[in-house]
Amino acid sequence: MTLMEHLRELRTRLFRACLAILIGTIAAWWLANPVVEYIGEPYCSLMANRAIQESVTHALPVGWKCPFVQLGVTDVLLLKLKVALWVGLIIASPVWLYQLWAFIAPGLHRNERRWAYLFGGLAAPLFAAGAYLSFVVVSEGLVFLLDMTGPEITTQLEITRYVDFVTGMMLVFGLAFEFPLGVMLANIAGIVTGKRLLGWWRVAVFITFIFAAIATPTADPFGMTALALALSSLYFAAVGFATFNDRRRRRKQPSYAGIGDDEVSSLDDYDVEPVEAATPIGSYDPIDAPAPVAAPTPIERPKPLERGFDDIT
Repeated sequence: MTLMEHLRELRTRLFRACLAILIGTIAAWWLANPVVEYIGEPYCSLMANRAIQESVTHALPVGWKCPFVQLGVTDVLLLKLKVALWVGLIIASPVWLYQLWAFIAPGLHRNERRWAYLFGGLAAPLFAAGAYLSFVVVSEGLVFLLDMTGPEITTQLEITRYVDFVTGMMLVFGLAFEFPLGVMLANIAGIVTGKRLLGWWRVAVFITFIFAAIATPTADPFGMTALALALSSLYFAAVGFATFNDRRRRRKQPSYAGIGDDEVSSLDDYDVEPVEAATPIGSYDPIDAPAPVAAPTPIERPKPLERGFDDIT
């Protein structure tokens, strides 16, 4: 295909993907309110427990509602649109992921396609696991943060900022769980080996704890430890994959593959079959004397050319 044909195909693929996302967003509009309620459940449950403890009857007051605050006139409308877009992306993900794959796949080799299937199959579950872990961490973090306020302080969160905070944490944690895929890709490309990755485990664990301390919204050790342990476990899983991949690659390579062009290979690098015991050599047959060569026959003298013809004719 020419460059213009590739651009036309890209335009077609993008149009189909955008159309699928638009349809998914419209369908997700009716799911926006349940999603917002689910995201706000940790905060609402905490405030409901507070209301029960402060009540004389130890029950929720009649007509109690979750104390979210709306500061702008169009804040809730924009929040529903944003949530519908996120949910629409998830609903339409089979379509736009297929359009992306259909545009990239013709330029990949068979081996590269196999690795792409593996990475694509692992990316979605890892992202979902990271997003779920972030939701658990936020739920526990709210209990720690909001319990620090005394009874003289009235706690009311703005709904747009709260939802942005939770979805942002889910995005950060989901992307952080894709880190092992980068390690695996570096090993497949031959940049690092499993042995070297295993030697870096102390640095990797230290970096994961630093990242967890920065990414978690609270100062309690629960969320930081949960994220750091999860990332460390994924790193060691990637190291195990790299070690297995190195062994598989080593079996397919000859014994002299690691020797440089200007380096002399040792005989120990080759698989030489053992030499059998030497057998005694018997007597040889006598060789006849060579026959004399016949004398060469005389060559006739060439006939003279006619005077009427030159060398060409």
